Amino acid sequence: MKVMIIGSGGREHALAWKIAENPKVSRIYCAPGNGGTALEHKCENIDITDIKALISFAKAESIDLTIVGPEEPLTNGIVDEFKKENLNIFGPDKRAAMLEGSKIFSKNFMKKYGVKTAEYECFKDVKEALNYINFCEYPVVIKADGLAAGKGVVICSTREEAVKAIEDFMISDIFKGAALEIVIEEYLEGVEASILSITDGSTILPFLSAKDHKQIYENDMGPNTGGMGVIAPNPYVDDEVMKSFNEDILLPTLRGIQSEGMDYKGIIFFGIMICRKGVYLLEYNVRMGDPETQAVLSIMESDFLELMLSSLSESLHDTEIRWKQGSCCAIVAASGGYPAFYEKGYPIRIKENIPGKVFAAGVNLNNGILETSGGRVLCVTACGNDLTSAIEKAYEAVEFIDFKNMYYRKDIGKISENCEKAFKEQESYELV
Repeated sequence: MKVMIIGSGGREHALAWKIAENPKVSRIYCAPGNGGTALEHKCENIDITDIKALISFAKAESIDLTIVGPEEPLTNGIVDEFKKENLNIFGPDKRAAMLEGSKIFSKNFMKKYGVKTAEYECFKDVKEALNYINFCEYPVVIKADGLAAGKGVVICSTREEAVKAIEDFMISDIFKGAALEIVIEEYLEGVEASILSITDGSTILPFLSAKDHKQIYENDMGPNTGGMGVIAPNPYVDDEVMKSFNEDILLPTLRGIQSEGMDYKGIIFFGIMICRKGVYLLEYNVRMGDPETQAVLSIMESDFLELMLSSLSESLHDTEIRWKQGSCCAIVAASGGYPAFYEKGYPIRIKENIPGKVFAAGVNLNNGILETSGGRVLCVTACGNDLTSAIEKAYEAVEFIDFKNMYYRKDIGKISENCEKAFKEQESYELV
């Protein structure tokens, strides 16, 4: 069986690694892949990103299944184009991908189908947005409508910060068109959780929960990044949280997908907030998260390729996902200066017998030498019998890696003081 994976990040490296475990798979083409996928078992990088060229390659090489990693090709309609050519592809169609591609679309979808989420208002006009924040309770959350590489969300503690965010988004256009329309949203305080899941349009099966650390600095301080590390499962996602998630978020989402007639055979990622008022949905993603994928797939016992094939054959109702015992911790090593300016092109040294798995992201392979090429360079994962041992092993593994200006957070797996306080103050969940 031949598989093609579209994307170039750590998520795609993890997908390739996991799929290579299936004995039916003979070859995996990574388009375009990275320095790590170039060295991965059964993998070959191909320098193709254009949808038409990818379709031609899939036909010429008789690709049995194409898997889409990042959100942009999905929102650009790659699934629709592949299906027109009768090519098997895993992912939602263009309309369903709007659940991530447009914050306004997704918030209106949540409201329409009764998905529990924060109160919000949408704005196209700068003056109306600036007037609205005069009457807001702070903090307030301002979100870019379109795709902004995980950086289009700002938590504003004061009106002055909100004014700056609105002007940056709608006037200065820092996200090149993605924030000309915005959502201003109620701020929810608590503990965030990531719940990846797989759907065939009739069934949604949630994966193990995870806890992402988005901010660049310890104690969840500083600007947002694409993600600096993750633990799985999330210790704050207990049976009561999952009951609320299923009733108030997952099932209404499934009803919405069916009512809207969306062609959704792919991954749906729920970003949730566990807070004093209950469990709320913050956002949808229509693909695997990064670095959640690296941690969740490391602890998945089931064959992930078979899960995707069950989705495509609409047989998830007969499927059970199996998980290994214990926990996993994933730590991202980034270029110094990220998420702002950083230098690249530095050699990466990885000692032998590293006690963890390294997934490359911003990495090139240059004449047999791995070099830094991005902000988030790589992610190292380790599993343990419990969360404490998984974290210890992951940090031990990080010590086996070195490159100039390497930076990583030292507190992955720890809940920030503010979130811990908010969580402890809860008396109970309002499961309404």
